[in-house]
Amino acid sequence: MPHRASPHAKGPRPRFSPADYAAAIRAGDRTMLARAITLVESTKAEHNAEAQALLQILLPDTGRAIRLGITGVPGVGKSTTIDQIGINLVEAGHKVAVLAVDPTSKRTGGSILGDKTRMSQLSQAKNAFIRPSPTSGTLGGVTRKTRETMALVEAAGFDVVIVETVGVGQSEVAVADMVDFFLVLLLAGGGDDLQGIKKGIIELADMIAINKADGDNVTRAQRAANEYQNAIAIFTPKEAAWLPPVLTISGRENKGLDQLWAKIAEHRALMTANGELATRRQRQAVEWMRDMLADRLMAALKSNPKVAARLPAIEAGVRNGELLPTLAVDEVLGLMGL
Repeated sequence: MPHRASPHAKGPRPRFSPADYAAAIRAGDRTMLARAITLVESTKAEHNAEAQALLQILLPDTGRAIRLGITGVPGVGKSTTIDQIGINLVEAGHKVAVLAVDPTSKRTGGSILGDKTRMSQLSQAKNAFIRPSPTSGTLGGVTRKTRETMALVEAAGFDVVIVETVGVGQSEVAVADMVDFFLVLLLAGGGDDLQGIKKGIIELADMIAINKADGDNVTRAQRAANEYQNAIAIFTPKEAAWLPPVLTISGRENKGLDQLWAKIAEHRALMTANGELATRRQRQAVEWMRDMLADRLMAALKSNPKVAARLPAIEAGVRNGELLPTLAVDEVLGLMGL
């Protein structure tokens, strides 16, 4: 590896080549990992080219981690549960990375300090790494960066990657499309009973966990679990070989989390054996390519001077009901020479 200045040295920040970054990440250099993620997050064209070169170098080192997506309604205890699951895994010998996807955080762009405050145990663990995904104002931009960050932390040796959805709406769908296992956390009697949960979210789940099953809430949690298990039996499962289980847990008291992880391990073994895990990963790789293609095409469209000059008027025509959206698209494509 070429000689490079210490990342902690004062003065102008040194420039590193993609090969420098790759060697340092493979060696477990967390400072260089953090800088590489910042490189991936950058919107500058020169940084994007370097980031893609780095990801290509590291491609053989990716794909071996367990990718776990976790979502839940506000107040469900998601951070507490992830913190405890992460600590349990670290103590069992795993290296855990937590990536938080929050497309709603336009004002702050995500807060590293906030994420580490919410996961106080895990933030202190040597074999854990917590990082929010940057918001670019669109869900597509956030999830693309999350996929690339996931590749970097896998190359750095983290064998469990937890992707937490902080936002709401389509973020659940996006995260479910980039992980191996999607866990939905719910509450009993907390305003998110069966009729209040979107059917689509339930259908995405590989498992449902009723959290805060402690104290006086144990019976209510078990009753809710039974209701959800009955509801799941009505839906067509994502995989024919796996009926999503419903468990009761307490992230705060570390109850049921061993059983939860055992189910995740059981699912992985089953999906590996029947080839579904490989198929899912292949499908996700193609979707990643398509998402990036859509981003690049939109960027090219917006940077085209002819389109830039006409687009406000075209949009105004559509907005005012004077121009059919289909014809508006045809005009824009015509300006692009397509």
